[in-house]
Amino acid sequence: MKLTLKNARVIVDDTLAAARDRGAQPLAVIVLDEGAHPMAFAREDGASLFRFDIARAKAAGALGMGADTAVLAERARGNPVFFQSLATAVGGQMAFSPGGVLVRDESGTVIGAVGVSGDTGECDAECAAAGIAAAFIRKGICS
Repeated sequence: MKLTLKNARVIVDDTLAAARDRGAQPLAVIVLDEGAHPMAFAREDGASLFRFDIARAKAAGALGMGADTAVLAERARGNPVFFQSLATAVGGQMAFSPGGVLVRDESGTVIGAVGVSGDTGECDAECAAAGIAAAFIRKGICS
């Protein structure tokens, strides 16, 4: 299964709804397909200037490393030289802070990633995961 534009928009909307339910700071949310191409993006009123770039770097980092960025952040603590080298190798286009969450289909295949930036990394990641789950349940994107 591939992620569609319609699905990506639903994920963005549901991620922002989750953020509002949690009282999160204003967020930026991006959905990338499995090739890291942007599919949908939104920046809430009041979100600061670099939020798009950070959200995209989180989603791209998750895709590039095959793991949510919360996992990557933990790994980076134990191996900072490797992760600094990795960030340099890709021109800084990865962020190792929670908020980059892989999107998987019903078989577990990665079909994209969501990047969220604007609140704490933990809140960003929670909103992304909640948005993905809600979108999948509401629209039947995956089981």
